[in-house]
Amino acid sequence: MRHLPHTSEEIAAMLSRAGAKDLDTLFKAIPKGLRCDAGLAIPEGMAEQDLWKDLNAVAMQNRTMSCSSSFLGGGAYRHYVPAAVSELAGRSEFVTPYTPYQPEVSQGTLQAIFEYQSQICRIFGMDVSNGSHYSGATAAADAALMARRISKGRKKVLLPENMHPEYRHVVETVIADEKDVGNIPASAGHIDRAALSSMISDEVAAVFVQYPNFFGIVEDLRDVAQAAHEARALMVAVVPEPIALGILNPPGSFGADIAVGEGLSLGLPVSFGGPTLGIFTARRELVRDMPGRICGKTVDAGGRPGYVLTLSTREQHIRRERATSNICSNQALCATTAAIYMSMLGKEGMRELASINAAKADYAKKRLASVAGVEIPFEAPTFNEFVYETARPAADVLDALLADGIMGGIDLGKWMPDMDRRVLVCATELNTKQEIDGYADALAAALR
Repeated sequence: MRHLPHTSEEIAAMLSRAGAKDLDTLFKAIPKGLRCDAGLAIPEGMAEQDLWKDLNAVAMQNRTMSCSSSFLGGGAYRHYVPAAVSELAGRSEFVTPYTPYQPEVSQGTLQAIFEYQSQICRIFGMDVSNGSHYSGATAAADAALMARRISKGRKKVLLPENMHPEYRHVVETVIADEKDVGNIPASAGHIDRAALSSMISDEVAAVFVQYPNFFGIVEDLRDVAQAAHEARALMVAVVPEPIALGILNPPGSFGADIAVGEGLSLGLPVSFGGPTLGIFTARRELVRDMPGRICGKTVDAGGRPGYVLTLSTREQHIRRERATSNICSNQALCATTAAIYMSMLGKEGMRELASINAAKADYAKKRLASVAGVEIPFEAPTFNEFVYETARPAADVLDALLADGIMGGIDLGKWMPDMDRRVLVCATELNTKQEIDGYADALAAALR
């Protein structure tokens, strides 16, 4: 979209309407330290074709995952997206629809949402799914608010230290009162069960878990669900990588009352962090407390199938303070894309893809563990991520790898100062054996 600056006459009319004598008066509320007093260093205007050439040259300086060997994960996972997915999702019927409040003119959009919900319920092993959220993190925050509403008087939520730090921050921000958030320590990468037992009380509304957790570890969480339920609290499972559920037991099977996740892996490009797709599911008896909207299937008077928004909770329709949620919306195009992707994979395809991811990561873990000076701190089953540790700061190791064209992973010291020598590594179906072997060789050279 081109930027068309306002004319002097338009600016004068705007200032007159706002009651400001000039632009400085209009912007005086902005702290002086944040204002730019000097003019912007913008070159003279140029022809459109020259501008495109100039901008492309700037863009080529970026290092993207597609032009490097990428082992980045940590909540945003790179997967192959068949061309048919974007081709189908890009049809104008899917790209341009308005919110389907009128079912008589929105059957295609509503059916797409219904199919998405049905697929997500099967993958997560839960009874109901809404039409989607903004992101996995905001879905987690809404799960915390929902648990507090259901628990009637219980305010506290327990978040494990092995949950994604950015998910934790979003939940803490939404809860607002720090005394209502408890941090469950992690021991050897797992939830510290003894600490959890000492923290559960009649003030706790929900116990959160991440599955697989932030370190890639697949924990058996049945005892955590039992502990939460014995205290009459809800268990909320967070799944940032739903591809894992192709081979792992779904959250519904080990007792999750609410299960949320991030749908970026389901046919959406990682891009520069989005757009994302929040997944939100729950047990049937909790459906009326769920945020967002749910599409249902029925038949009309002639017996023909039809789709309609069956449940739509109080959002923007009423006052903010009385709304069920102020941080949810239906990411319809992303949900439709995910539905197309899951349909193309099918049940067997999802299982095969998950198996490939697990095998690639397992091979990478063994190869990197064989490098002198590398240790695997958490001896536990993992899916497509794992942690390794060296004697050097993780930032230095990753810089050395990047110089060889390898995005080697995530420096855990970014969030956890005591883990500044540990790297979180991810391998998916897109990482070849040659890339993994190259990573091991480059790491060995960096540690000499």
